[in-house]
Amino acid sequence: MVEYTACLSAARRLVVKVGTSILTHADGRIDTEHMSQLVAELASVADTGRDIILVTSGAVGAGMGRLGLTCRPQTLPEKQAVAAVGQGVLMRLYEQLFEQYGRVVGQILLTRQDVEDRTRYLNARHTFLTLLDFRVLPIVNENDTVAVEEIRFGDNDTLAALVAGLADADLVVILTDTGGLYNADPKVDSRAQLIPLVEEITPEIEGLAGRPGSSLATGGMATKVAAAKIAQAAGIPLVVASGREKGVLMALAQGLPRGTFFAARGRALPARKHWIAFAQPVRGQIWVDAGAARAVLLYGKSLLPSGVGGVRGTFAPGQVVSVIGPAGQEIARGMVNYGSAEVERLKGRQSHEIEAVLGYKDYDEIIHRDNLVLQRDLGAREQAPG
Repeated sequence: MVEYTACLSAARRLVVKVGTSILTHADGRIDTEHMSQLVAELASVADTGRDIILVTSGAVGAGMGRLGLTCRPQTLPEKQAVAAVGQGVLMRLYEQLFEQYGRVVGQILLTRQDVEDRTRYLNARHTFLTLLDFRVLPIVNENDTVAVEEIRFGDNDTLAALVAGLADADLVVILTDTGGLYNADPKVDSRAQLIPLVEEITPEIEGLAGRPGSSLATGGMATKVAAAKIAQAAGIPLVVASGREKGVLMALAQGLPRGTFFAARGRALPARKHWIAFAQPVRGQIWVDAGAARAVLLYGKSLLPSGVGGVRGTFAPGQVVSVIGPAGQEIARGMVNYGSAEVERLKGRQSHEIEAVLGYKDYDEIIHRDNLVLQRDLGAREQAPG
């Protein structure tokens, strides 16, 4: 517990994510009173010399309130249109509220493509760091007005964890209406008990995560545990705490435990491997033999064409695939040097045969070890296509 509290008080750069249910009433209207309280707390923490990055939900909910809608839009064009209205409402309020405390804010809207593409990822990183150098408080949301299903993060919990890694944050705080991870659903079980500390995310911990709750929210506790995995892999702890508790952010900044603390792993993935593991979608599978699996897992070797037994899915050079061992289980993920058609032609061959088979040779490896992330380092990712 001492290490837990010391970690909280030592955090100098925080990513704070606020959910829709914290910012809005049940009918979608912005809860301006609570939003004012939240901004006051964020400003107070920033006044201690800490950097704050705010990841905010609520654009669709705010748009619903402005447009007088009582039900969440169902079609993509409706969601995008309502979000377009809501983004303006949210940012105007944030700017007005933070201005009372002498804080300048800047909006950053992201899609999955902005973190998948390495150049855009690095550009976003530079933007975040420059804004913080200017003492500007970045306010981040998914760009719902243009994001289609293929380029969506899916939830702002994932976005917050990815932003934390991108901006070299020391702590992620997810504020929710649940207030932490419980051993049962506290909304239906009055005997449910809060779990204050999670040192390792086991299948049992994942099993405790619930489904999405309110009609306005898109994420439940499952997405918060998934976000904790992403943050942990970057060596960043994550807290899930009640966004309705007054003073919760300052309490955390002072090292006072609140909600559920997901401890960081002792060994963080290098930044590039974290980007490969969590910012990239899995495009296909490469099946390998026992010798290749041992070389990758035990000796940190690259994946060579001689160890490849099969290919599933369609992928291009530079995309991420799942590496499947002889037992049919994923052993790693990595960025390929060759596309699926080329890998299919090269399987079982020696590296010196690549030019003879393809007519050219760019690399000796199918996946270089610097671009491989082992299964033990992977967190919450979607299943690779079969």
